[in-house]
Amino acid sequence: MKQTLQLKLGQSLTMTPQLQQAIRLLQLSSLELQTEIQEILESNPLLETQDDANSELNSADALSSKNDSLNSQSESKEISQESILEKEFADKDTAVDREIDTGADVGMPNDLPVDSSWEDTYESYTPPSRTSTDSEMRNFEQPSSSDQNLAQHLEWQMLLTPFSETDMAIATAIIDAIDHNGYLATNLDDILQSLNEGNDIDDEGVELDEVESVLRQIQNFDPPGVGSRNIRECMQLQLDICDSDIPWLTEAKSIVTDHFELLASRDYNLLMRRLKLNEDELQQAINLIQSLNPRPGSQITDSQPEYVIPDVFVRKVKGVWRVELNPEVTPRLSINSLYAGMAQGSQNSSDTSFLKNHLQEARWFLKSLKSRNETLLKVATCIVERQRAFLEYGDEAMKPLVMHDVAEVVSMHESTISRVTTKKYMHTPRGIYELKYFFSSHVSTSSGGECSATAIRAMLKKLIASEQANKPLSDNKLACMLEKQGINVARRTVAKYREAMAIPPSNERKRLM
Repeated sequence: MKQTLQLKLGQSLTMTPQLQQAIRLLQLSSLELQTEIQEILESNPLLETQDDANSELNSADALSSKNDSLNSQSESKEISQESILEKEFADKDTAVDREIDTGADVGMPNDLPVDSSWEDTYESYTPPSRTSTDSEMRNFEQPSSSDQNLAQHLEWQMLLTPFSETDMAIATAIIDAIDHNGYLATNLDDILQSLNEGNDIDDEGVELDEVESVLRQIQNFDPPGVGSRNIRECMQLQLDICDSDIPWLTEAKSIVTDHFELLASRDYNLLMRRLKLNEDELQQAINLIQSLNPRPGSQITDSQPEYVIPDVFVRKVKGVWRVELNPEVTPRLSINSLYAGMAQGSQNSSDTSFLKNHLQEARWFLKSLKSRNETLLKVATCIVERQRAFLEYGDEAMKPLVMHDVAEVVSMHESTISRVTTKKYMHTPRGIYELKYFFSSHVSTSSGGECSATAIRAMLKKLIASEQANKPLSDNKLACMLEKQGINVARRTVAKYREAMAIPPSNERKRLM
């Protein structure tokens, strides 16, 4: 082949490093942004927080003022030192003369004047606080739920139980098979097979009754109900440890043990006939069952709660809704003036080149951070203007809104709106909401208007909350009630919205009055 050179003209979109940094900062959450700022503060010496700069100035002023005060105090002490010494000697001579005149024995005085106090001579002894002792005892007696997970909590109790080596191996296998909800997720036959195939058991092996015996001991561990194989066994274990004088305990045990299927299907009429109870008595027994914990393992968890930090605050000031950024999310950054002046030098040394590169990087970062804050404030302001009725009256007044509408108002692309509303939260008088919460699809109304899906879900929740307990509303009935209010929504749509709100169907919502 013959090699030739060919010249072409074309257009292409190239993302500069500055643009990539701005886009990356735009999609970060508040916690991720704080981590990013901390990393760049550690890597770039030209960036600093204004609090650090102010503290340096204040410390310098305080040091100079302290030196001045110390000098003045030393001068005053030198002037008055002679008069103080003369007065002390005069007082001592007077006291000795008085004792000699009265004929009293000259002995050791009770209050001996010393140059220093007891605190200066002896280190103050602080007895161990009761809080630390209690915490140490609590760590020994019962571990904190925030320090250990469920498996570690059960292993800790297993080590305190007088198990043999074989039973210890069986208990370890059972604990490994318990899920985070506290239920035994593996069949006992599979656990038995794994134990006999493993190396932890001697050549004789173990029997199924041994595994069941160890399981019953583990089911006595804390939390109550752990190690159960189903919801019925979980409730039985919790009812067995209740005090015998608790009202309606016998009826609750009878329901869980013999009539659990009727309780699950909410066949209250048949339950009342079989237990020979009236409606109020049955309700008391059911209330006791409902007070039990269906997920005992949820009490022991090592996961730390994640707190939401709002990026935007919305307040009503003199009848007008004001939007402002959270100043605690992004600290106020600035460029160190000393290093910036050194970077402006004309020397072509490596140090000057290092400072110039970091100075340019600091300027890009500050510009990208400013662009992020301006975009977030602009989008949040547009959302508040469109959803003013929601702030005034609640979810039922939510208007339909899509990202294309906001993009047209702020003159940005929809992808930018998607990035700036992801993992960003707004603090309103009605609570903290993610910015994406204010975007929803719409359903047409009989008058030719539109109603947002959020408003429809709020209406459904209100209708279900006001329904009769023994006659819950079906999805078809809910659709008819919404149609009477002018909202054309199908039964399948009602079922979809109801499932999205984690509301069970009508047959599972049925309960006694």
